[in-house]
Amino acid sequence: MQPSFWHDKWASQQIGFHLDEVNALLIANWPQLQLNPGAKVFVPLCGKSLDLCYLAEQGHEVIGCELNADAVEQFFSDNQLAVTKSFQGEHACYQTEQVTLYQGDFFTLPSDYLSDISGFYDRAALIAWPEAMRLSYVQQLAKLIPPSSLGLLVTLDYPQETLNGPPFAVSDDWIMAHMSEYFEVERLSCEDVLAVNPRFVKKQVPWLTESVYRLKRKG
Repeated sequence: MQPSFWHDKWASQQIGFHLDEVNALLIANWPQLQLNPGAKVFVPLCGKSLDLCYLAEQGHEVIGCELNADAVEQFFSDNQLAVTKSFQGEHACYQTEQVTLYQGDFFTLPSDYLSDISGFYDRAALIAWPEAMRLSYVQQLAKLIPPSSLGLLVTLDYPQETLNGPPFAVSDDWIMAHMSEYFEVERLSCEDVLAVNPRFVKKQVPWLTESVYRLKRKG
């Protein structure tokens, strides 16, 4: 899972992880966080997700981090948004009204860029990492997120041996074992989604569940 893996995916437009609509689980569950409309919200490994637009439409100031420059530029062009570009350290900074995207390595993003956020959202970041790298992501996320920040996490789980990720399988046991040190964790839902994921059906994956968690950064 070197950076070149993701750059190659974007270059060849093999971006099955990108949805052409706002994620339904975000719409259904975001209100449960009860964040103020003006709250700043962080979206790690955001790609060109339309979820960024949804969060901005809720009145939030949205801050994203994405490795690939094409993904960032496509977000602004696809949504016909005027953008200004500058550089802050080793990250390029793209800004429009209510949305700021830092293009560069998530693991070197300075925590002071996110010092005043109060919310975060992860749909396709945690599940993008194989298990050997996943804990490093969680530790960096915890480093970046201020205490008491509230977040929504969406995961997938299935028998990992039946399919090569990404997305990688993340079990409820893994979440509780590795994230509860940093976050208060509450699972809001867990649904069988195999029938609506033809890639998994084609590979004869026997079961697939999608879970939604409410997280609160411990102080």
